[in-house]
Amino acid sequence: MDAIYARQSLNKKDSLSIDGQIELCKKLAGEDAAIFKDKGFSGKNTKRPAFMELMEAVEAGQVEKIYVYRLDRFSRSISDFSRIWELLEKNGTQFQSVTEQFDTSTPIGRAMLNIVMTFAQLERETTADRVKDNYIHRFDLGAWPGGPAPYGFDLNKITDALGKVASSLSINIDEADIVKRIFERYAERGTSLRSVAKELMDDKIHGPKRAAWDNVTLSRLLHSPVYVKANEDVYWHYISLGLNISNDISDFDGVHGCNIMRQRDRTRNKYNSLENQRLAVANHEGFIDAKLWLRVQEKLSSNKQISVDNAGKYSWLTGLLKCKCCGYAVKINHSKSENRIYLICSGKSNLKICSTKISVDIRELEETVEKEIVKVIDECSFEDVVNVDTERAREILDIEQRIDRLVNALSESSEVSAAYISKQIDRLHKEREGLLSEKTPKQGGIKKIDFAKASFEDKKLIAAQFIEKILLDGENAEIIWKI
Repeated sequence: MDAIYARQSLNKKDSLSIDGQIELCKKLAGEDAAIFKDKGFSGKNTKRPAFMELMEAVEAGQVEKIYVYRLDRFSRSISDFSRIWELLEKNGTQFQSVTEQFDTSTPIGRAMLNIVMTFAQLERETTADRVKDNYIHRFDLGAWPGGPAPYGFDLNKITDALGKVASSLSINIDEADIVKRIFERYAERGTSLRSVAKELMDDKIHGPKRAAWDNVTLSRLLHSPVYVKANEDVYWHYISLGLNISNDISDFDGVHGCNIMRQRDRTRNKYNSLENQRLAVANHEGFIDAKLWLRVQEKLSSNKQISVDNAGKYSWLTGLLKCKCCGYAVKINHSKSENRIYLICSGKSNLKICSTKISVDIRELEETVEKEIVKVIDECSFEDVVNVDTERAREILDIEQRIDRLVNALSESSEVSAAYISKQIDRLHKEREGLLSEKTPKQGGIKKIDFAKASFEDKKLIAAQFIEKILLDGENAEIIWKI
């Protein structure tokens, strides 16, 4: 028997319907030809019900010739068609495309078939590349990359720098107020993703896709750069993470948000690491202050790295540790292979200007410093207790975090940007020293601090008030007090 095969993946204005394909094929195959048709299936998928039924009939030797409206209705891959063609030849089945005018019963038809298949695949591949390049280009210009608007925004259209209509985001006032609340509450000490989610549900605030809020939804929202008024600090934050950034630092104007182009690992159904992502300054405005956004990123990062017993990557002494030799910050690193925490001078690891090896045990140092702070507090009368200026301490910690981000960014930078980063680090060091030199007013009659029972964050703030810096050199540590 002769067979007609027709396929249509979607109904499109410029696409011939299955019935139309069959009618054209019948002009050559005749009215008695068996009909096999698949609707809603891609040509890249060979597991189509009617197609598989047709192939079974070919293997059974029941099909003399197959007629199709066009070759791509039958197969859209050279490798797939090569296997199919072997099966057709093996069973003596001929093949004819009625619109492309070739017939495999002739030598010229077989040659034409191979040529058409080659150019058809080449066209699909180059078209896919053009689509991808255009998508990346529009993304780099700040257009919203696609999909529904993130919570806090609505989708709209604007005219971009090329004079073309592009997707953008506009602020949804009601939802944006909730997003601001989420960032502000999570940034506070003592709050967690779970506690923020509970507050939202207690207040009957509906989530982005469902009524309930959960840790995953909040974490995605808080990690997203679409909300931040992206400035230079945000730029260096992502540089330090190894992200590919489409814009120069001058484009981070403290007004616009950012978009991330994510690449999914299809084999694991997960997004790849940040190093494989791409970030661009968006054409929409952000509404979360960069300082608040970065504080939240720091807390989110700490939640990943710090366990309940504070045995993670950071210590409450972070920011106070300095190399006695070069004066640069000392970082606390964790070796997974050796399962140990060690200290390293950033002037040595990042700037290559120092050779000091630091062998101080951070946990022993914490115990020693804690005893010294407790001793100082115990020796003070109520009238002499130094008031912990938490606001100024927070400013100092923010500066230290910015310095850490810049130091980390050095490893990802060119010689030109490294010089710029070094100047920024020096400027921030001077700004920090200026805050440290300010006298904190004393207040009588306040309750003494119980440092031993203080939280991790409180210890960090209190230590910053009592200690100017801790100089490390080899196995030695020297505490430089502010009082």
